[in-house]
Amino acid sequence: MTDIVICMLNSQYIHSGLAPWCLFAGIKEYCTKDISAKVIESNINADMEKIADEIVSESPAVIGFCCYIWNIKKVLPLAKNIKERLPGCTVILGGPEVSYNAEDILKDNAFVDFVLSGEGERSFAMLCSAVISCKNGKAITDIPGICMRREDGYYISEPYISEDQPVSPFTDEYFEALHGRISYIESSRGCPFSCAFCLSGRCGSVRFFDIEETKRNILRLANSGTKTIKFVDRTFNANKKRASEIWRFIASEYGKGIPEGVCVHFEIGGDLLSDECLDVLSSMPEGSIQLEVGIQSFNEKTLDAINRKTDSEKLYNNIKKIVSFGNMHIHTDLIAGLPFEDLDSFRFSFNRAYSPGADMLQLGFLKLLHGAPMRMEKENYPCEFSKDAPYEVISTPWLSKDDIAKLKLVDTVNDKISNSGRFRLSLKYLTEVLNISPFDMFLGFGEYLDKNAKDHLPLFDLARVYYDFFSAYPEVDKDILSDMMVCDFFSHSRYGKLPPFLKREAPEAKRVLEHLAHDPKTKKKDNAVRSVAIMRSQKVAVYSDSGISKDDDAEFTKGGRYVLHFTDLSEITDK
Repeated sequence: MTDIVICMLNSQYIHSGLAPWCLFAGIKEYCTKDISAKVIESNINADMEKIADEIVSESPAVIGFCCYIWNIKKVLPLAKNIKERLPGCTVILGGPEVSYNAEDILKDNAFVDFVLSGEGERSFAMLCSAVISCKNGKAITDIPGICMRREDGYYISEPYISEDQPVSPFTDEYFEALHGRISYIESSRGCPFSCAFCLSGRCGSVRFFDIEETKRNILRLANSGTKTIKFVDRTFNANKKRASEIWRFIASEYGKGIPEGVCVHFEIGGDLLSDECLDVLSSMPEGSIQLEVGIQSFNEKTLDAINRKTDSEKLYNNIKKIVSFGNMHIHTDLIAGLPFEDLDSFRFSFNRAYSPGADMLQLGFLKLLHGAPMRMEKENYPCEFSKDAPYEVISTPWLSKDDIAKLKLVDTVNDKISNSGRFRLSLKYLTEVLNISPFDMFLGFGEYLDKNAKDHLPLFDLARVYYDFFSAYPEVDKDILSDMMVCDFFSHSRYGKLPPFLKREAPEAKRVLEHLAHDPKTKKKDNAVRSVAIMRSQKVAVYSDSGISKDDDAEFTKGGRYVLHFTDLSEITDK
């Protein structure tokens, strides 16, 4: 039997939870030693009945659920199921999805006993102690962030914000449960900004945690088997010198205390990058970090309406700089559905965000979160949105439902052919020769796929449709496009396989292979698969050695793509 079970449903198996382990550490720190606790992690795609069985088998007195927009639809029926099977247990919900609508949660869900609003390490431990020791009355209402039913209605507290540094979630139990999944770490809480669509600005001023402990935790996580460490700090470089110090630490430890192949992820404010930060980032070891840069919009009126304080020109130039360094993955974000952003305005924002050449441009759709000003101040931010999580925008005074549908098509194509990285070289060629913008390219292709019911195509079939669609433009040279697509597949495919329509039979290919095999400089490794193709647009052969791993061969880039080699065909075929 376990006194307390903390349940976390992640969005995917590869993700781990940080919140449940913060609560678990709080139990160990603030509860008496005779109170036992266990974390049960799973994901929203798992069998909920099996999760319920596992929790019920512990016969806990208290069950805590970590609630977010991505899991609330699964958490509520799961909690109800468990309460019906264990009527004597106390069900407690916490997390951002319930912190700002606690009264509604209690009204609509009789099986929920308490909601804890805000930070929970101390308050959850206090509530568990009170429940287990059968305390009530004033002892309960004194708990920060407590929300509950009373005979005269509801007792609702403001979200709790602690001034103390939280206890470390990185217990022995945490590392035993990680199993190489993506890990998370925080070195600060709060945000210096108050964006109207976000909750981070409601979490108090920025509080930075001990930097030396942060460094130690980076090393512990890096040696845990995880390949990705994500900082959840809302604006990691809010303190520029602190950010530079942590980045320098990672650079100095990479390949030593931090094994090669481990990547650390940060969310940053692009316009806050100082010259010192840029200098440090330019010299980071390749693949050691990746940066996520929130743009949201390049419409100044939109940014002003959502209280987003951004120097857009500096942001754009800094993105170009960090992309040019070529040593890290760069991820940028836009949000569709913001005030004053119509289709033309979003087209401009998308094309401007696309032009620096970041590895990924995520087109997100506005979520009207409980507690966010954009949801609370309806008169200032009029829009229609889904009533169920994740509360996604349906239409605004500036974007009709049809406009939103068009943006969904752009999003789909952007993910398939740009963010996937599978069409990188051919897409670069198309954006250079076509007389239309990337936004209109993606929209046109998206409408074609949608009209022809070809949204869920296997990769080879998608490549065929992609080629047929774009080669029909008069500006496009079909031979160059097909050559670039061959290069795309060679540089991204583990075994260098080509779709049937890209295969080209040529007697020169055999001679190229023989030539390469006899040249000591180009002899392939035993475990490599060598693929060769003859270009149609020029007298060049391209080859790539794939089927190998980063550990086996330097020709495998840290970005996960294989290096292409080009050989002058006349030097070989004339012999």
